[in-house]
Amino acid sequence: MNKATVDDKSTLDQSSINTLRFLAADAVQKAKSGHPGTPMGAAPLAYTLWDRFLKHNPHNPSWPDRDRFVLSPGHASTLLYGLLHLTGYDLPLEELKNFRQWGSKTPGHPEYGETPGVEVTTGPLGQGFAHAVGMAVAERWLADHYNRPGHEIIDHNTYALVSDGDLQEGVASEAASLAGTLHLGKLIFLYDDNDIQIEGSTDIAFSENVARRFDAYGWQALGPIDGNDLAAVEDAIRQAQAETERPSLIICTTVIGFGSPQQGTAKVHGEPLGEAGLRAAKEGLGLPLQPTFYVPDAVKVHMGQAVVRGQATEADWQERMTAYATAYPTEAAELALQLSGKLPVDWDAGLADLFPAGTPAMASRQSSGEVLNALVQRVHALTGGSADLAPSTKTHLAGYGDFGWDEYRGHNMHFGVREHAMGAIVNGMALHGGLIPYSATFLQFADYMRPPMRLAALMGIRAIYVFTHDSIGLGEDGPTHQPVEHLLSLRAIPNLTVIRPGDARETAEAWRSALLNTGGPTALIFSRQALPLLSSDDGVQARGLHQGAYILWQSSAAQPQVILIGSGSETQFALEAGKALAGAGVGVRVVSMPSWELFDRQPDAYRESVLPSTVRARVAVEAALELGWERYVGLDGAVIGMAGFGASAPASVLYEKFGITTEAVVAAARKLIEQK
Repeated sequence: MNKATVDDKSTLDQSSINTLRFLAADAVQKAKSGHPGTPMGAAPLAYTLWDRFLKHNPHNPSWPDRDRFVLSPGHASTLLYGLLHLTGYDLPLEELKNFRQWGSKTPGHPEYGETPGVEVTTGPLGQGFAHAVGMAVAERWLADHYNRPGHEIIDHNTYALVSDGDLQEGVASEAASLAGTLHLGKLIFLYDDNDIQIEGSTDIAFSENVARRFDAYGWQALGPIDGNDLAAVEDAIRQAQAETERPSLIICTTVIGFGSPQQGTAKVHGEPLGEAGLRAAKEGLGLPLQPTFYVPDAVKVHMGQAVVRGQATEADWQERMTAYATAYPTEAAELALQLSGKLPVDWDAGLADLFPAGTPAMASRQSSGEVLNALVQRVHALTGGSADLAPSTKTHLAGYGDFGWDEYRGHNMHFGVREHAMGAIVNGMALHGGLIPYSATFLQFADYMRPPMRLAALMGIRAIYVFTHDSIGLGEDGPTHQPVEHLLSLRAIPNLTVIRPGDARETAEAWRSALLNTGGPTALIFSRQALPLLSSDDGVQARGLHQGAYILWQSSAAQPQVILIGSGSETQFALEAGKALAGAGVGVRVVSMPSWELFDRQPDAYRESVLPSTVRARVAVEAALELGWERYVGLDGAVIGMAGFGASAPASVLYEKFGITTEAVVAAARKLIEQK
């Protein structure tokens, strides 16, 4: 390449970078809100990655073997939108002009499913970092399961742009530690080290040696390098790609708000530049003042070549997939099914037979373990693990190996005591595609996982969260481990389906429901204490779980005088109370309600058939906070539950002391009937 060609390329590079900078700055200025600083400072990093390295096809954003790119500092969304627009994704310039407006494809932070090419919803700092680790886990799992000599059909990298704020979040530390332990060599992060956060210089809160920290985690730490030196950035990415045993963090020194009068200050982080500031920045970097959202023709042609490259790369992959399918037809068919997200034919065969009449009482965590181990025999995509609690949560898949750096084919993940990262990594695995991931811990620790669960619900992805030890029923560990408020907390998250089954058969149906739920995450809530079967039939009745609530037992065909509603382990109290009342001549209906969310989705007619509005005497029983049950029992009804924290004692003593008993349900029902 002669000097003139090099100079032309350098000019085109700088023109492309400046175009990205001012697409971002113009969008923020037009919206009168947003974050221009990081897009202007980090544009050279992102451009180098996308122009020189990123394997993707803008005309097919869901191509399975694409590289994944995660913008962890989601406030820098305009940088990503500029990249997507210029490289040929279905994101017209008008969408950038409509930044942060109602109905646009360019929301204030990137949202999965809203914008073509956005791999994950980011904004809460640290989440993109940890979700990207999950994507790298999924790539490695699929590669080890399906690649064969001469047929490397799963072979891509996971990249992320991360910020000072991301690295300060605890979830990033958890995820980085696990990524290093797992030797995820195809995980490459560009660290935008601009030394600024909202309150000022990062020195006020963040003075650690990042390189030494990540070296201790087992990462390859490269740099610091000058983030404006494209050759240095390119060389560092190549070094990262060459390192197959360790994830890589490339430390890139940048200037926030580069080129603007406010560059290098906290002010440019989250405010528009202002007309005068924008004009000065454009003049300083040699861009025309008008029109706004200016894209030079040469930049449009140059960056649009990503479509040509991507189509050629995907076409080559499709040819290799055809050859793979010829050589390994069984594996190819299984992989295609997993990537589609569909379940195999007869995937749930035999579930209904796991717990026949006469099955002894067992904890729902135990029956869950039996169901899970039956499912994995037919659903190869099912994989997951716990936060160091598999023996207690009963989520170990017997005979299916461990996922670890020396052997990646195992279905059992070991997340360590890292609940927050576990939730995000499971989400990343689901977002990658090809797996149906689950996590597991005690319900008390759902608090540590709330941010990724909320994001999963927002994204509408199939992630399964197993929570055991669900109430005061865990007993002697005491109130620190008794999750009295957590069910309500989870039920408050839109699009998170919470299911608390009352026996082994409902547990089987709960797992069935979770795997069928492709529009959002599911939280499965299981007991520590043993639960008897709720009915003596063949298990068909438990299918009512899929409607969220169903009539478990009724004293007669006549309209009942009182309705008793039970959830999870307390459903047995409702049933016992119902039969006791019926023996005294009271007309009773007992309703099992394992899931508020599933019930609320049912047609009005079904909900009325289960909870007729004409029957106002209703009692609900659940060993959790009473708050929320009024929506089902009404203002005239009663709730038997917890009003505060638990205590340390055997479970049977706790239920008695806190008044969550069959006798308490009977007494509440009698009182309501007498008040009519």
